[in-house]
Amino acid sequence: MTNPEVHTTVNALADAAATAQSDLSHTTGETRNDLLEALADALDAQADRIAEANAADMAQARADGMDEGKLDRLYFGAERVRQSAQGVRHVATLPDPLGEIVRGSTLPNGLRLQQIRVPIGVIGMIYEARPNVTVDVASLCLKSGNAAILRGGHAAERTNAATLEVIRGTLAEHGLDPALVASVDAYGRDGATAMMQARGHIDVLVPRGGAGLIQSVVRNSTVPVIETGAGNVHIYIDRSGDPEKAIPILLNAKTQRVGVCNAAEKLLVHRDVAEGFLPVAAQALANAHVAIRADETAYRIIGQSHILDLDLAHADEQDWDTEYLALKIGIKVVDSLDEAIAHINAHSTGHTESIIAEDYSAAETFTQRIDSAVVMVNASTRFTDGGVFGFGAELGISTQKMHARGPMGLREMTTTKWIGYGTGQVRA
Repeated sequence: MTNPEVHTTVNALADAAATAQSDLSHTTGETRNDLLEALADALDAQADRIAEANAADMAQARADGMDEGKLDRLYFGAERVRQSAQGVRHVATLPDPLGEIVRGSTLPNGLRLQQIRVPIGVIGMIYEARPNVTVDVASLCLKSGNAAILRGGHAAERTNAATLEVIRGTLAEHGLDPALVASVDAYGRDGATAMMQARGHIDVLVPRGGAGLIQSVVRNSTVPVIETGAGNVHIYIDRSGDPEKAIPILLNAKTQRVGVCNAAEKLLVHRDVAEGFLPVAAQALANAHVAIRADETAYRIIGQSHILDLDLAHADEQDWDTEYLALKIGIKVVDSLDEAIAHINAHSTGHTESIIAEDYSAAETFTQRIDSAVVMVNASTRFTDGGVFGFGAELGISTQKMHARGPMGLREMTTTKWIGYGTGQVRA
């Protein structure tokens, strides 16, 4: 049970955010863009102070034994703060989604109907060790006329507090209520639980983190949830795949940043090319210090290659469902494109998958039958990112099928309402 006092306090924060959001939603797009430009300038000016707070969080996390993948996500040094500020500026340049006419028609009786985009309202975010999310969510919410209630996790508490101080200070300087972006970090896990129970106060809740966090929110929340994905991400090497493309894509997807949800976790290889491809791939992975967990066929082929300093072990059934978030990858040999698709759809978290193929028919079959939010052809899975997609930032990568799917940008942070313009019509 949540502490009743925390429950009451969190509901009050959400209600204050809703009041402030109502005022924000009636501002012009130009006003909101000016606010974002000022926020970006403030982040640049305070980058060193935020980085100093982050250094304290990083030191504590290392002392607590946090793994390298999570440490990479937690890191928010001055340069990353400035990169986030650039993302805020990019968001400011994007078209205003509010008031966009989605569709419209005129009924035979002359009643004119329009469906337009409006803010969702109060958006709750629960996330782990990802201080950049504080900036991303704030910028996207403010641009789209929403308010945000944040629970950023204990590991990033100092960083998030310093960042939130800059955001709320900017709001106050521009005559807006700082209640638009609030945090429940001071209330710990009770604060997160209260957010999950704040139906009628928070309009939608978005968890962003590991599978455990996401499933806990999905199972326990009475507030509607947009499920973002853990990333059990696959790359499939088709019999027509070009090895010269495949190896760089594989290394980029697996090793550029291991602690992110769009990093590759599994490699499937068509049996017709496995004998030639796997030794080369295993050598490249070994050079990058990536451990391999292989099925029987892949283990035999790689084992016979006598690669030095290779961490090779047999995969078990649990491996096929595991998001490693580490320098580790599962490898399986499949007999056909159909088997690859069936395996991915059975074990994927629905985030991102990639096919390496020169056969157009194989690529098209893969894109049509893979049931994931994003499918790449001859490209790294690391491209699944709101910033890369041109959204400036993202709320998260939605792996559900309702309302939003894939990287969530400004449009995904709106809902719609219908307006009917009449001249005295009544229904018969």
